[in-house]
Amino acid sequence: MSIYTCPHCGEKTFNPFTKAMAGQLNSKGRPCKKCGKRCVNGKGATIFNAIFSVCVFATVIYIYLHPTIFEIPQVIGLILALFLVPRLVNAFFFRLTEAIRIDLP
Repeated sequence: MSIYTCPHCGEKTFNPFTKAMAGQLNSKGRPCKKCGKRCVNGKGATIFNAIFSVCVFATVIYIYLHPTIFEIPQVIGLILALFLVPRLVNAFFFRLTEAIRIDLP
């Protein structure tokens, strides 16, 4: 069930899982099944990931400076959210764009 279109060929070849794993502009991206060119989530996904990471880091520092009884589960939950929330948001809210990263062979 592919519902997202490739920006290169225009075919619907990405599903929410493959779109979530495509990553932001600084990643290699995922290849399209039809044309083989790599696609990533756009600028919005990169900006969201950066802002969310800074907020999580600030919250972890705040919890460290103001300890409570449940500080370890809170920090573990924040670290898990750091990996899960951006991928869930990428899967449904941001558009796919062409990968601009150039890897040396």
